[in-house]
Amino acid sequence: MPNSSSKATERQNGANGAKGTNGFYRAVWRWHFYAGLFVLPFIVLLAITGGAYLFRDEIDNFVYADLKQVTPTAETPLPYSAQITNALALQDGKVVKLTTPISPTASTEVTIADASGARHAVYVNPYTGQALGELGDRDTIMWTIRRLHSLAEFGTFTNALIEIVGGWTILLVATGIYLWWPKRTDGSSRLAIRGKPANRRWWRDSHAIVGLFAGFFIVFLATTGMPWSVFWGKYANQFANGTPTGYPSGVRVDVPLSTIPMIDAFGQTGWTTENAPLPQSVDTAAQAIGIDAATSTFNALGMVPGYAVSMPSGERGVYSASVYPDDLSLQHVIHLDQYSGKPLIDMTYADYGPLGKAMEWGINVHMGQEFGLANQLFMLAICASLIFMAVSAGVMWWKRRPSGQMGVPPLPRDMRKVYGVTAILAVGGIIFPLVGLSMIIILALDMLLVVRPRLQLRNA
Repeated sequence: MPNSSSKATERQNGANGAKGTNGFYRAVWRWHFYAGLFVLPFIVLLAITGGAYLFRDEIDNFVYADLKQVTPTAETPLPYSAQITNALALQDGKVVKLTTPISPTASTEVTIADASGARHAVYVNPYTGQALGELGDRDTIMWTIRRLHSLAEFGTFTNALIEIVGGWTILLVATGIYLWWPKRTDGSSRLAIRGKPANRRWWRDSHAIVGLFAGFFIVFLATTGMPWSVFWGKYANQFANGTPTGYPSGVRVDVPLSTIPMIDAFGQTGWTTENAPLPQSVDTAAQAIGIDAATSTFNALGMVPGYAVSMPSGERGVYSASVYPDDLSLQHVIHLDQYSGKPLIDMTYADYGPLGKAMEWGINVHMGQEFGLANQLFMLAICASLIFMAVSAGVMWWKRRPSGQMGVPPLPRDMRKVYGVTAILAVGGIIFPLVGLSMIIILALDMLLVVRPRLQLRNA
């Protein structure tokens, strides 16, 4: 009389019809199962935090309305030097950055480093000069959400999981499409959802169809999230910025360059320019032009509202302004000599190389910026589909697994099918090395803990 395990296997094979007897299908299903087992918890976290971060400005402006929102009471704002003076009266220290108001109803943000080096964001009413209050720099709800989304909140090691999760997500979509592709033997449409939510079939069909329609965009999100990974993203950035494909000769100008990258000066920059070194001022014997003259020059050179100004660091430092608005064409980076006010580097999105443009466009869409509210809502729908697919995968596994067992899909009788599928998936491991390393670990554990005992049992 067959045991419960064999009955479960029969149910699996029956549910899949002819596919269940296909060794290659079983091998793909096995990798799909392991990929889901590893990444689904992370996908849920990324989908929830990513969905929230799409509306970062709306949420922050609502939560911190008393700090970030003002009512215009004059035709023109006060000089930035006066606003900085009032900010320093609230928080003592050194001004390291000024973020200009993005709209007439927005406050000015002055970033100040105290004696211990800790940074504080002081918000100032640009019309009255009143310091409205302060927060720890990057202590807003949305900065916390952003760090959770990148897993940076948990340290460098967990941040490396972004690359692994992204790579495995791409493999999940590829293997999932293969598992869906064969025709049903009962003649029903492959786009039909059969049964009711109480049945595993309903969950399986819903999982497959949602994945089919959302799959391309899921791969897009996984791919455009890779630039933030600690390994692949780092070396992709180095390649882009070491060739004309990234930022162009506009930053390779005949001026002295420092060893300070833009990301250290601003804390947040565009992907293409984050490692670009700041230039250095030349005429150190002259008088510095000051923040009011610097912002006036930035405005004259076409900087749009909402740009951030990094203050000169030392006597060779520069006034650096950067802005990364929703409209990619308005991205702009300018570095001014702090003494002469001369632009040392003036670069826009149009100056990027093809790889830099492609990366910035992908990141902009990923963050829900490029196409306004429609972009936000569409990406929110993709995040919701990711959560549904993770939940439906869990329900399917729970309904299918034999009692008291893990429910790993059955092994093909021909082990060459397993090796063949592994070799195909290994291409992704070569493109994304951390994914390849995790694949080797999973394969070793599978062979040691699952395959070897089953083969011994089969040969007994």
